[in-house]
Amino acid sequence: METVFEKLLLTFTTAMVPVVELRGAIPVGIAAGLPPAVACATAILGNLLPVPFIMLLVRRVFGWLRDTRLFGSRIVSLERRAHLKGRIVRKYRLPGLVVLVAIPLPGTGAWTGALVASLLDIRLRTALPAILLGLVIAGGITTAVTLGLIHLF
Repeated sequence: METVFEKLLLTFTTAMVPVVELRGAIPVGIAAGLPPAVACATAILGNLLPVPFIMLLVRRVFGWLRDTRLFGSRIVSLERRAHLKGRIVRKYRLPGLVVLVAIPLPGTGAWTGALVASLLDIRLRTALPAILLGLVIAGGITTAVTLGLIHLF
């Protein structure tokens, strides 16, 4: 039998995984037996944890990888996609960043928001509150949809 700590840890670590992020962690937490609000809050915190590291290190890591045969073309492609996703952020700045993070679909979220913010030279102390607000919105949407699906079936 899982303890509450194990359920929280499962939800928290699932939210840290790119692509899965909180939109996958909230259903995992609820399915594990956490109350929806606890699963949502835990997923938000887990999804937020990598953001400062991404923003502070992504340019340096991309610079190193861009010079390698194995990853060079992939990094260029990833940067190109981030710049395309960043159009709304470039146009609307922080409200655009909130919207990019708040839409709980693949290709959006905290990881993408942090990457876009970093590539657009938005400072961490400015981007972090916008990303957090986007996560709160995405968490609310994801929790509501998860609960709706549970009640539907």
